Amino acid sequence: MTLATLSDVLQPALRDGYAVAGLVTLGWEDMRAFVAAAELEGVPVILQAGPSCRAHTPLPVLGAMFRYLAEHASVPVVAHLDHGYSREDCELALECGFTSVMFDGSRKPLEDNIRETAEIVRLAHAAGASCEGEIGFVGYAGAEASQGTDPDQAALFARETGVDAMAISVGNVHLQTSAAGELDVDRIHAVQTLTTVPLVIHGGSGVSHEQRTMLARQTNICKFNIGTELRHAFGTALRNAVNADPQAFDRVAILKQTHDPVVAAARKVLRVLKGS
Repeated sequence: MTLATLSDVLQPALRDGYAVAGLVTLGWEDMRAFVAAAELEGVPVILQAGPSCRAHTPLPVLGAMFRYLAEHASVPVVAHLDHGYSREDCELALECGFTSVMFDGSRKPLEDNIRETAEIVRLAHAAGASCEGEIGFVGYAGAEASQGTDPDQAALFARETGVDAMAISVGNVHLQTSAAGELDVDRIHAVQTLTTVPLVIHGGSGVSHEQRTMLARQTNICKFNIGTELRHAFGTALRNAVNADPQAFDRVAILKQTHDPVVAAARKVLRVLKGS
């Protein structure tokens, strides 16, 4: 069994100068492909259940799926709740066997974010799990604008909450459809001079592979969340499978054709974050 907590995989990454991918899952086909890719690359992987995934599949089912994959994997697999917006979200995830929860209080006033995140940290640690928090709001492409992380607030947040990982807003945006963004390296360095907590980039699909590699090796960014990039790979493979045979109707036969393309795309994501 290679089920791991977030701290289990991020502390070695922080020490040795690489990053671990938090891959946003939507169903069995992609999460299975992500673990296969991690095994081929020989690296740990974080399987993430975000709000859209949870709206489609109940948390008890997702927890069982993640744990099953981890138990049969040859590399460490983290079962991670992404963007838990309430204590209830995080408590249920922990009850369902998740080994890591992300409490997102980034829209709240600083004092409330610190207090509520600290409560989730205590819950997670009592369950033998890890907790990620967010300071500075990471916006969404075409929607809410980002609010950049203040380094002094980040230091206070890390110290007062005891989080195992800290998501920061440094030019990253959720749901970016092209990897054209450049992160604010000066702000990243300003944050990491004040805290040693492993740092997390949400909206990693909008960051070039070259910058991901540089940041993984030269900064305290230890986790990149990747969703849109791999959803594109899955959608393209599914479209190709359906178009190749308009008479096809067996969903299992159709979905099988997404596996290899998604594995290949995930391997590219994982490879650029590996240590030198």
